[in-house]
This record gives sequence, structure tokens and C-alpha cells, in this order.
Amino acid sequence: MSINSEIVDFELVCIVVDFGKGSKVLQTAKKHGISGGTVLLGKGTIKSRLLEFFAINDVKKEIVLLVSDKKTVNAALEQLDHIFKFSKPNHGIAFTTSVGQVIGARSCQREENEEERGAELSMYQAIYVIVEKGNAEDVIDAATVAGSKGGTIINARGSGIHETSKLFSMNIEPEKEMVLILSEMESTDNIVSSIRTKLKIDEPGNGIIFIQDVNKTYGLYS
Repeated sequence: MSINSEIVDFELVCIVVDFGKGSKVLQTAKKHGISGGTVLLGKGTIKSRLLEFFAINDVKKEIVLLVSDKKTVNAALEQLDHIFKFSKPNHGIAFTTSVGQVIGARSCQREENEEERGAELSMYQAIYVIVEKGNAEDVIDAATVAGSKGGTIINARGSGIHETSKLFSMNIEPEKEMVLILSEMESTDNIVSSIRTKLKIDEPGNGIIFIQDVNKTYGLYS
């Protein structure tokens, strides 16, 4: 059975906002054509001597993941940016990456429209680092030394306390953390190299890193 009709120009939208805003973002996205999504909990990392003095330098975040065709994503993001003001500092960030195929979501199954496809010049990349719980701050520190402005830490858990799943042959189970870092493309190699060295990623069981090109961004500042 051919599934070519399902292989269309989809995009994954990742939106990082302050704790409590994820549901509002999801509801707004639904109003503008995106059928549904997933909200994850995480924390942002910011460097401020004043906030560190008061022990509140870790900021709770919500990460909203949405998938739809490129035309719907672009229209919804314009409205989300208008409402949530991603273009203003500290109002959140949003970015999109390409998705090759979506299975199990009927609203994402449609015939491919070649007119909508087109190359976009990628200026940013998303770096994902999965490490043992407690090592995420070391990832952030290593990335910062190499020029990163910060990242988002997400707790990664398996399907059950006695079960594990595998990603690239590495067990993903309770007591893992995933760090999401957005990087300008020319800085990615230095950031990844710094993380690999500090965390000894190349040694078995110490973690994994994977990278995606970013198509469009909102709320990123140099």
C-alpha cells in the first residue's frame, strides 16, 4: 500500500513560553487551523547575578509542540506572534523544523501541493542533547562557553518506571534530561564540540546529541 499521499510538506512548531501559557498557545493555534498539539514542562536557563542571589534563576517553562502543513503553520504563527508578542524580549520563542512524514493524524493527511514546497535559507539550528539527570546544567555551561545564549531543560521519561525505550540505541528512561539549544548555524559546531568534550558524549552511555535545521524563528535575539 502506497503512503506517498501522506508524505507532504509538514512542519513541526516548537514554542517555548513561561509556565501557564502553554494551554493558551495551544487553544489559539487550534483556532487558526492547527488541530492539536502537546505541552511539555521544562525550565529555562538565564544568567543574572540578582536572580541567582535570590535563588530564582531557573524559570519554569512550557514547550508546545504542534504539527501541520506549512501553509497552516505560517498563518497560525503570524497570529500567535501577534497575540503573544514573541517579537518582544522575554515573551517566548517559536521556531519551525521540517517533518518528513506524519502518521496517525488524519488532519495532517492530504495530497502534496508542489507549489507550496520551496527551499528556505536556514540561519539557525536546534541542538538537542539527552544526558543523565543532573548533567543538564553542565551542558548549558559548556554551550555558554562556546557562545550559546542559553537553553531549555526538559525532563525525559520512558513509558513506565520499569520500562525503557531506545533512541539511537541509548536508553531513554526516568532520570534523563533533554536540553534544547537554538544556535546560529556558524556557532553550532563550536557549541557541539564544547558539549562533547565537557560531557564526554563519545563515551558509551554519556548522552547523545542530534541537530535539526530551523526553517523560521520568532523571538530570537543576538
